[in-house]
Amino acid sequence: MASTVETPQSTETPAEPTFTLALTQDQKDMREWVHGFAEGVVRPAAHEWDEREETPWPIIQEAAKIGLYGFESLQQFAADPSGLTMPIVQEELFWGDAGIGMAIMGTGLAAAAIAGQGTWEQVMEWIPQCYGTEDDVKVAAFCASEPNAGSDVSNIRTTAKYDEASDTWVLNGQKAWATNGGIADVHVVIAQTDRELGSRGHAAFIVPIATEGIEQGAKVKKHGLRASHTADVHLDDCRIPGRNLLGGKEKLDERLARVREGKKGKTQAAMQTFEATRPVVGSQALGIARAAYEYALDYAKEREQFGKKIIENQSIAFALANIKMELDAARLLVWRASWMARNGIPFENAEGSMSKLKAGEVAVWATERAIQIMGGNGYTREYPVERWHRDSKIYTIFEGTSEMQQLVIARAISGMRIA
Repeated sequence: MASTVETPQSTETPAEPTFTLALTQDQKDMREWVHGFAEGVVRPAAHEWDEREETPWPIIQEAAKIGLYGFESLQQFAADPSGLTMPIVQEELFWGDAGIGMAIMGTGLAAAAIAGQGTWEQVMEWIPQCYGTEDDVKVAAFCASEPNAGSDVSNIRTTAKYDEASDTWVLNGQKAWATNGGIADVHVVIAQTDRELGSRGHAAFIVPIATEGIEQGAKVKKHGLRASHTADVHLDDCRIPGRNLLGGKEKLDERLARVREGKKGKTQAAMQTFEATRPVVGSQALGIARAAYEYALDYAKEREQFGKKIIENQSIAFALANIKMELDAARLLVWRASWMARNGIPFENAEGSMSKLKAGEVAVWATERAIQIMGGNGYTREYPVERWHRDSKIYTIFEGTSEMQQLVIARAISGMRIA
């Protein structure tokens, strides 16, 4: 006969789950707030500023007035212990428009370099100057690439020589493809302090635009992100105070001494910034891809051919299903890398590169598929998908090409110096 004895029920409160993908209410509110700005202010202005190929200063100022652009907002986004607020904000803003989004968020790369490599005093002095005020907005530029040093940052030729008598650094060289280059109040410049050390001799310097010897070179006419200013920056005997070396000279001297002794000198200046921002860049690409997906989905549900909605054709429905799947997969990689970066978990398998690689490739593929779904309409400038396709392509190129991301991942997983 079966036992009828009842098992005592526990009166303890069940433990909270240790894993969840649910966003907090604060994160949901932030997403809704930024989406509202993207939908109401950014997207309606996107075509105009893309055609003008000019920095949308009025929209940057609008972002500053509502608290979306500035030192305080940067602190707020970065404070989230999950690391997800920053990619959420970026995705929503770039859903509105990538060119305007980059005009607003491009300053963040320079700010990330200052925050990641500078002293506390330098952070508090310079990051507010990167943004200005809501009544007098400023932008900042991160200057790493050069005409002959794109993916190969070890080939940087810009030099920084220390003048001990006057405690100043003298910079000479040319930077290329700098977002906000020449129009920024603050330029963070990567320069070579000891050519014999290659990339291990790199350091980052603060160069205010008022400094004698720095000037804008040619402005780049781009395929996409046309509302974001990109230009060369020339440095000709540009002399800055010693205190403008990020991290300070004592720290630099210690690092160079270790390198000269054959010890590891830790991550060099440019790559340290790129590693920290790759998930953020991935979230920007996600915003573009999601915009194209949503537009193509709505179009397919309305467009009729051969007596039925085109989404009723499996070829169209399956294409949209695949786009949605790839979008969600890319977002999970971005969120994982963002969480790891925020909580100091090393990218042992190049998780940051994975997120940027996947999101960039998905953005290009998804926007192309959106054009195909829309047919001839998708190819015209009367519809935004052609602009999204143009904007997406740079995400397989800048801050590390797709090929370089694959190389970084391959080296990480193999532990070998794959060339």
